[in-house]
Amino acid sequence: MNQPDFPPFSLSRLLQTTFRPSPGERICVVIDLPDPGLAKGWTFLGDARFSVQRHAHDSFYKGLHDGVMAELGLVGGRFFAYEETGGSNLDLPDRAVEPDGSELSLERDVYPNHDIILCISTHSATAPLTALAKRHGFRGATLHGVNDIILRSGLAVDYNEVSRDAEKMRLALTRADHFEIDFALGDDRHTLRLDCGRQEAQKSHGICLADEPDVANLPAGEVYFVPTGGEGAFPMQYGDGTLGLQQVTGGRVTRATLIRGNQSIIDAHNAKLADDPVTGELGELGFGTQVLPVSGRDIQDEKILGTMHVATGRSDHLGGDLTPDKFAQAQNATHDDILFSPNKTPDIAVSEVRMHRAGESIIVLEKYQPAEHLRRALGEASGD
Repeated sequence: MNQPDFPPFSLSRLLQTTFRPSPGERICVVIDLPDPGLAKGWTFLGDARFSVQRHAHDSFYKGLHDGVMAELGLVGGRFFAYEETGGSNLDLPDRAVEPDGSELSLERDVYPNHDIILCISTHSATAPLTALAKRHGFRGATLHGVNDIILRSGLAVDYNEVSRDAEKMRLALTRADHFEIDFALGDDRHTLRLDCGRQEAQKSHGICLADEPDVANLPAGEVYFVPTGGEGAFPMQYGDGTLGLQQVTGGRVTRATLIRGNQSIIDAHNAKLADDPVTGELGELGFGTQVLPVSGRDIQDEKILGTMHVATGRSDHLGGDLTPDKFAQAQNATHDDILFSPNKTPDIAVSEVRMHRAGESIIVLEKYQPAEHLRRALGEASGD
């Protein structure tokens, strides 16, 4: 797949295509820091550890105040920091600090007083912010892990086009009975079956209009399901490179066994599964829809056409029913994407993904490439 030419990043274009804001709407930028007090006097800008938060300041906060708010008729443009949650999609703390040192409540002072909230953070906040948007009536975007590559590509695209292609791919996959995913690791072969119950496929397409409070996860560009069940096994690469085989029963990872690497990582995972079994629930099956460069960050790389991902844990932001209160411990209520791609998991091949729908078995991915069924659907989307 040839990489397209991307236009320069434009905050104005991104806000217009994602939100189509009306004059007078109130906008703000929110970040996470290990100590929110580092926002006082912009102290965090002097620390190289906070490259994501620097992008929040340089590309978004400054962009708003350097003419974008005036151009679009937006107001506000305040900047807030909260304490890092330590995990993907954990509920957000309430305390926030502004650059002038003021301390506020996100629940009382920020969420109800803004129409558009841009959350640019280390850890994803999509799940909690989606729930908060519906409670307080704002729209938002989560952009965790932003780097230079993402700014120049995944955030520089025309989301009207992304939305059109995502819809074509959604229609090509929707109402599936189940998917079978074949994994190869050396000479070993494993298959994971994920049931979908003929549900309507959903899309993450980067559009978040004013008719309904919601949150866009940017960069966008995927079609996804919340599985209704699952059986089989799949290899997973842990953060340190350890490989473990995940056994799936009743839609949950029930046990991991070491393939290679650090046995203590596997032991810790199994202890967590035993103590809090819902942490193993498979809450998402997703397929990327965009032709994008590899960024080294899952937030963009899982949107690349040909990749697929499953996720464990919290699923309420996707339409599932696994909410934080169902976990034994609050810090376990994460939503963790497990991305399979040539760059992220080079030792794990996804040799084939098959969709079973209405009595047919249709190949949709082959060795991280879209198969004919998806190529045909996306060719129609682009007019090829």
